[in-house]
Amino acid sequence: MQAPRLESLTLAGGCFWCLEAVFLRIRGVLEVESGYSNGHLPNPNYEQVCSGASGHAEVVRLRFDPAQISLAQLLAVFWTIHDPTSLNRQGADVGTQYRSGIYTHGDAQHAQVLQLLQEVQAEFGGRIVTEVQPERGYCAAEDYHQRYFERYPEAGYCSFVVGPKVEKFQRQFKALLRD
Repeated sequence: MQAPRLESLTLAGGCFWCLEAVFLRIRGVLEVESGYSNGHLPNPNYEQVCSGASGHAEVVRLRFDPAQISLAQLLAVFWTIHDPTSLNRQGADVGTQYRSGIYTHGDAQHAQVLQLLQEVQAEFGGRIVTEVQPERGYCAAEDYHQRYFERYPEAGYCSFVVGPKVEKFQRQFKALLRD
């Protein structure tokens, strides 16, 4: 049996804990890693990213099987679980590290993302500020950020911010949930 042909996609949409908690629940998404991307400082740490000095966004890097989940479906979830019309902020999280971004892996994916963005802009009245760029300067976040919601569901931020986003996803995208 042939192994699945996996693709990568890197997404920024506010705090990476929120994105990670949702995308871990989607069938066909085989890996989710919280990290930092598209800044100018090599291998930044959390404090450097939070200060805005590194230029990085908090992101999740996905590895997915396009035979099980399409790029269009992943982006439909992405545009639903964060506010793509809010520049450099998601709720109380403010700064360039919380920007909305899609960081692509390859020319074909980049072109497809731009087409999908153009299509969804109409639904949002042309207000989407999500940047689309090739992924660059990616590094994984510190270990304590990985699977944060799974490990600390009762933490304040998880209870009041991450949890409601997970619930919204589960209500709106039941067909995409893992078995």
